[in-house]
Amino acid sequence: MNLAPFACHPANSKGRLHPEVAAPTRTDYQRDRDRIVHSTAFRRLVYKTQVFLNHEGDLFRTRLTHSLEVAQLGRSIARALQINEDLVEAISLAHDLGHTPFGHAGQDALNECMKPFGGFEHNLQSLRVVDSLEERYPAYDGLNLTFETREGILKHCSLQNAQRLEAQEPNGVGWRFLHKQQPSLEAQLCNLADEIAYNAHDIDDGVRSGLLTLDQLDDVPLFARFRDEATKEHPQLLGQGMQRRCLHESIRRMLSAQVYDVMDATREAINEYRPTDVESVRALPVLVRFSPLMREQSLELKRFLFRSLYRHPQVMEMTGNAKRIVRDLFAIYVNSPAEMKPAFAWKAQQGDDTVRAVTVADFIAGMTDRFAIREHERLSGERLMA
Repeated sequence: MNLAPFACHPANSKGRLHPEVAAPTRTDYQRDRDRIVHSTAFRRLVYKTQVFLNHEGDLFRTRLTHSLEVAQLGRSIARALQINEDLVEAISLAHDLGHTPFGHAGQDALNECMKPFGGFEHNLQSLRVVDSLEERYPAYDGLNLTFETREGILKHCSLQNAQRLEAQEPNGVGWRFLHKQQPSLEAQLCNLADEIAYNAHDIDDGVRSGLLTLDQLDDVPLFARFRDEATKEHPQLLGQGMQRRCLHESIRRMLSAQVYDVMDATREAINEYRPTDVESVRALPVLVRFSPLMREQSLELKRFLFRSLYRHPQVMEMTGNAKRIVRDLFAIYVNSPAEMKPAFAWKAQQGDDTVRAVTVADFIAGMTDRFAIREHERLSGERLMA
């Protein structure tokens, strides 16, 4: 692997919380990736919402397919920039492990429920999953991932939670939030690959669902530009029954343009700031970036999706029902912990109100959409979603 000096080199990793003997045939970051893929939380992502509920259609993205697409985009860019492709893949596959059922609706509802106990952050929950909630090894809780993978998973963190993490792990993954520093280039890349993936693929799912039309997308310069290019080169895409191919070709071109834009803009930033190693990267501005024009066009696309898709009446109806399911489940489990699975029920009864609430949040956050729907029906007698 031909890595640049400012990339994360496995030999220079800050290591794991629990020291382990190195694997004979894999680097530490490859080992992290494999542990993530074999985790229970990773498998659950196949039944967790991206935008549309999993049962609403077999071809809509789920958290699992989204994570795979982020990893694919990230690897492609990492290879070109000579940063660590294995680390980018590990972070990409793990970044949503702590996400609730029902996408952002579930996260918002659980955050409301947890306000008296410090709130709920899905990035922090993803870290919690790999650090303590996964139960696979006899010597420790969690997956015991490297510092660099864990740092990349923790994309956002409140000051309060960063202080708590720092108290638990001095100079650990919370430190950079307290000192306003950046993560590795690999972590920065995963953040941007996440944005590129969900913007492009939410267009695809939005049109497939019938909630968006290609005519609406003509008002989005970033998409319209590549649709025009595609139809000029392939006029047959304007014909009867060609909408899917037209959409796919337009999105493919848009994705390629964004990927090459990130490569060019990031190389320019690296040449300007000249980082010499990973630690020098941390003290610099974010280097993995769009060009100014692509950044503005990407934000414009995001605003369009927020207005036309995420706030569409049909999506909002699902959002309201999803929030109610999460709120109802939280209230029921806090008052009756025995309704949870035995391990969670036992843990909830071992401490104070905060311990109970955090345990309930762990249980709910780990649910798939369909399990949450079934549990709500079992406990409330209502079926809010088909």
